[in-house]
Amino acid sequence: MNAQSLPPLLIGCAAGFSGDRTDAAGPVVDTLIARLADGPTGQRGFLIFETLAERTLALAQLRRRDNPEAGYEPLLDAMLRPVLARCLAHGIRIVSNFGAANPRAAARHIARMARELGADAPRVAVVEGDDLSGEEHRALLRDALGVQVEGLRIVSANAYIGAEPIAAALDAGAQIVVCGRVADPSLTVGPALSHFGWRADDWHRLGRATMAGHLLECGAQVCGGYFADPGYKDVPGLEAVGFPIAEIDADGHCTIGKADHTGGLVSEATVKEQLLYEVHDPSAYLTPDVIADIAEAEVRALPGKDRVELSGVRGHARPSHYKVNVCHEGGWLAEGEISYAGPRAEARARLAADVLRKRLDGLALRVDLVGVLSIFGDDAGRALADTPDAGLRDVRLRVAATHEDRAQAERLAREVTALYTCGPAGGGGVRTALTPRLNTLSCLLPREAVPVRFELLDAKVLA
Repeated sequence: MNAQSLPPLLIGCAAGFSGDRTDAAGPVVDTLIARLADGPTGQRGFLIFETLAERTLALAQLRRRDNPEAGYEPLLDAMLRPVLARCLAHGIRIVSNFGAANPRAAARHIARMARELGADAPRVAVVEGDDLSGEEHRALLRDALGVQVEGLRIVSANAYIGAEPIAAALDAGAQIVVCGRVADPSLTVGPALSHFGWRADDWHRLGRATMAGHLLECGAQVCGGYFADPGYKDVPGLEAVGFPIAEIDADGHCTIGKADHTGGLVSEATVKEQLLYEVHDPSAYLTPDVIADIAEAEVRALPGKDRVELSGVRGHARPSHYKVNVCHEGGWLAEGEISYAGPRAEARARLAADVLRKRLDGLALRVDLVGVLSIFGDDAGRALADTPDAGLRDVRLRVAATHEDRAQAERLAREVTALYTCGPAGGGGVRTALTPRLNTLSCLLPREAVPVRFELLDAKVLA
C-alpha cells in the first residue's frame, strides 16, 4: 500500500516519567480500541510509555548491581499488567524505554506477565547499544570527555539513540519493543517510520513526527497537567487528568487529543506550552533522528473538543554525534528540616540556621526557609542574607550539604536533630536524610562509535 494512502497512525502515551500514575494506560487503551474499531482499514494503534530521565538510568544500574534481574522500570508490572492482554488481543503494539538498565530482564518479565494473564506469548524485541557503562567503553569515554575517567566511580553511561532500531524491530514483527535510553520523541518516531515506510533521511516528515513525540512524551502535561494554575489557567477534572493520543498522517502532521472520558483539556495553549517545553532553540531542536524546526509551526484548535492540530514543522539533517550522559558517584547529600510556628517563627528559623552554620564548620550549607525563600534561593545563602525578616508565623527550615566523606555529611543530621532542645525554642517535625550523590557529565560520541541493534527474542530467552 502506498504510504500516502495509509490512514493516520494512532499513538497514545501512558507515562511521562518513572513514577507516573499507574492507572493512566486503561483509558488510553480503551480509547485506542474504540477508535481502531471505528476507523478505516489498515489503521494501527500504539501505546508508548516514557519512563526515563537523566538520573533514572543510574538508579536502575545500582538496582541491577544488587540483583541481576532488576534494573528496569520498578512500576512496570503496575503500569502494564492491567492493559497487556487487551493490547495483544486488539493488535495495539507497545513501545517503551522502561527497559532502563536491563531491557532483557524487562522483556522476560513481560513474557511472564502475559503467561499469567492467559494471553498468547507476545513477540518481544529489545533495543540495545545505548549502554556504555562497561569497562570496554572507558577509553571511548575518556577521549570524548577530555578528562581521566579512571578515577571516576562510573555508575552509568548511556547514549541517547534514535528511532531506527525501533522501526526495524516493528518491521520484523515485534508486538512489544523494550528499549533502554532512546530519546523520548523516538518512541513515537519509530512506529511512524515503520508504519509509513519513510526513509531515514526524510527530514521534514521526521521533524514533524519528532514534535508529535515531543507533545506526547511528558504524558498528562499536554492535557493540562503542568498547565493548570487556578484562577489563571483553569483545568477541569484535574484529579482524573487524561493522557494524550496523537493522530499522525503520512506526511508526519499530527493532531493531539486525549483519552475519552477523562479530565483535563487539550487546547491551543496547552499544546503551545508543551511544544516549547525544554526546547533550547525552536529552529534547532536536536534529536538523534533529526533536527526539528518549529520556528514557523502553527497550532490550531479543530472543531469539537480537545483536538489540536500542529503544522508547519520542518526538519534538517540529524546530528553526526549521539549525546551521552555519564553518571558517577559523587559523595553524599545530607539534608535536614525543622519547623517553627507562632510569633517570631521566622526569626527563630533564621537563628537556627545561624547556629547550624557555626556548628558545622567545614560544611558548605545550602539554607532555605520554605515559604519564605527556597525556590529563588542560592547555594551560597546570599539571597537569604539579603532578604529581610517578614515576620512569618509558619516557616520550615531546610539545610543541606554535600561531602565526599560520609562521616562529615552525617554531622548535619545530628546537629539538626539537636535543635529540638539546644534551641531556638519551639522547633518540631525534624526530618533528616543521607543519600548517595550522583554527579553527571555529558559528552558527544560519533554515531559509528555506538553500534545500535535490536533482537527479537525467542521463547527460550523469554522463558
